[in-house]
Amino acid sequence: MTLIQDKLKEVFGYDSFRGQQESIINSILEGNDTMVLMPTGGGKSICYQIPALVSDGLTIVISPLIALMKDQVESLRQYGVQAAFLNSTLTVKEFKSTKDQVINGEVKILYISPERLFYDQESFVRFLQTLKISLFAIDEAHCISHWGHDFRPEYTRLKRLKKHFPDTPVIALTATADERTSQDIQDSFKIKAENVFIDSFDRKNLYYEIQEKRDSTYKLIEFLRKREKESGVIYVISRKKTEELAETLQLNGFDALPYHAGLERETRDQNQNLFLRDECKIIVATIAFGMGIDKSNVRFVVHMNLPKNIESYYQETGRAGRDGLPSECLLFYSRGDVALQRSFIDSGADENQNEIMREKLEELVRFCESLNCRRKNLLAYFNETLEHNCGNCDNCNKEIRTFDGTEIAQKALSAVYRLKEGFGLNYVIDFLRGSKSKKIRPEHLLLKTYGAGQDLSKEQWNTFLNELIDQDLLKLKKGKFPTLSLTPKSVAVLKGMHAVQLSEIEQNEHIQQKVLEYDEKLYEMIRVWRKERADKLNIPAFNILSDKTLVELSYYLPLSKSDLLQINGLGHVKVETYGEEIISIINNFAQSQGVDSKMHSIGPKRTKSKSIKSTLNTSVLETNKLWQNGNSIDEIAEMRNFSPRTIESHLATLVELGEINILELVLEDRIQTIENTFEELGVDALRPVKDKLGDDFSYAELKYVKSNLVRNEKENFN
Repeated sequence: MTLIQDKLKEVFGYDSFRGQQESIINSILEGNDTMVLMPTGGGKSICYQIPALVSDGLTIVISPLIALMKDQVESLRQYGVQAAFLNSTLTVKEFKSTKDQVINGEVKILYISPERLFYDQESFVRFLQTLKISLFAIDEAHCISHWGHDFRPEYTRLKRLKKHFPDTPVIALTATADERTSQDIQDSFKIKAENVFIDSFDRKNLYYEIQEKRDSTYKLIEFLRKREKESGVIYVISRKKTEELAETLQLNGFDALPYHAGLERETRDQNQNLFLRDECKIIVATIAFGMGIDKSNVRFVVHMNLPKNIESYYQETGRAGRDGLPSECLLFYSRGDVALQRSFIDSGADENQNEIMREKLEELVRFCESLNCRRKNLLAYFNETLEHNCGNCDNCNKEIRTFDGTEIAQKALSAVYRLKEGFGLNYVIDFLRGSKSKKIRPEHLLLKTYGAGQDLSKEQWNTFLNELIDQDLLKLKKGKFPTLSLTPKSVAVLKGMHAVQLSEIEQNEHIQQKVLEYDEKLYEMIRVWRKERADKLNIPAFNILSDKTLVELSYYLPLSKSDLLQINGLGHVKVETYGEEIISIINNFAQSQGVDSKMHSIGPKRTKSKSIKSTLNTSVLETNKLWQNGNSIDEIAEMRNFSPRTIESHLATLVELGEINILELVLEDRIQTIENTFEELGVDALRPVKDKLGDDFSYAELKYVKSNLVRNEKENFN
């Protein structure tokens, strides 16, 4: 195991790197300026945190998210990492104290804002030049580009970093950048192509759904009623709307609070903290909220209004399911919101920037109105191809019946042709429907196709035209006023040489992604303990354990510290800090419910470190030695100061490993009876088997027979 793998396991509790993380880390450690394009929740932070831990000196993380810095630092401290931040929220005394810690080498990772970096004629840069800096990590790197959806002028000054620190590697990280933005980032830091790492943008655990906005408040309440125990963010377009909707939800019995920049600072911070600590389930917010949170267990994100562009939509929906568990993204769509966003864009002072944002808005409109797989379209925007439909979005869950739409297609293509490919989608629809609006040019009233599609509604034509675009029979040209044009495929349709299938749609019920079938009662017990622990430390609960870790604990039922170290998200520091309490909860639950640990089922997907293996083997082998010397279970338990149940678990492990013959523990005829019952009811839980067999059979016997069945299955497999 390499040094960086050791650190990953020891500090963060993960057995292996995800995706390209290891290659990225090696690129940095080789001294290369590196760029990382990785989706939200994909593990960007690990890419600079591991190099920071294995390198001499200080890692500087430059982030525009001042509200997020405190949570990031607190989260790292929970892992035993020396981290700190310097920003405007600190008092003069706090600032000086942190700065002294940095000077004394007591900080490994320091978070700062770009404004702080170039503060007071670059006096802070001069301060940093007196320190040993091992790495600069630039988070939200898309902010450096005019093409980026969140361009920030102060970010352009970061280009000077290489001038001041020519020998210190830079890693630029973002979750949202199209091709042009990505190239801007590379050019800004002169990053070589071989040091650019682009991970998949596919967030497989997110379900994407878009609904018509009509009656959206009623639809939202119905959506929330099915998710009353879950945590979520609802985005609205204005400050006033956040307070109105939060109040409406409260009146309907939901635990909801507003968040926007116009609230008093104290109220805003209090509402955010209540949400982070799971004391409030729902935050109704403007887009000011989210850039400052790192809450891993957000189960849904709802957009009541249209975002600005696909990057914003991707980033905001990306705040759901950061722990990898199934989560939902719902957007309410209307053409009225499109017009509103256009008016916002048109009010901008920089016309070049306005043009870029109009183009991006049209891409989002296409995404919302398409009948294609949402995920496939979303990934295509970021230049990534998905070969098959995802099966985890509303369009994939619609039962689509097709019909011969050749005549409809011919009318549409003919209209575009006769309008000389110079008009946009809405004008073409009005033209086809024979609109009497003054915006229809007089010369167009005389064209043969004018009014040829008045039998179809505006909504139907909008759907069909978008479907023709998806089928590459029409093309939407980009620009200030996007126009429809024909494609090489159009001619065959117009000449009647190619038939066109269009869609009739019927919505099927959304089927959620599968997750481990964990014990909900145990999950709730650990969640309550986590909440109490977090309240004492005054930190968000997910900084102690993520929901994903809770799921694994509630499924596998680890009963020792060595078991805990095999659970994702539990490193040595957390196991030493919380391990005894977690084991106690799980052990008490297991005894009261008559269920057994499933650690054996983790199998080869977990790579045990040497320390885990030796701890496990030493304890189990000691029990084996005492058993082989003729001691009973009660005697071994007393000698080793363990409970008899723990000794029984050791013996079950020894049966599974083939160290003890099952016949030493269970009579042969009883083995057959138990095996027959397992075959009938399954081996996942002992309680149903025990209930059927009755009091004549002990849980210990059931455990031994189960272990023997697992051993036999492994032998047959091998």
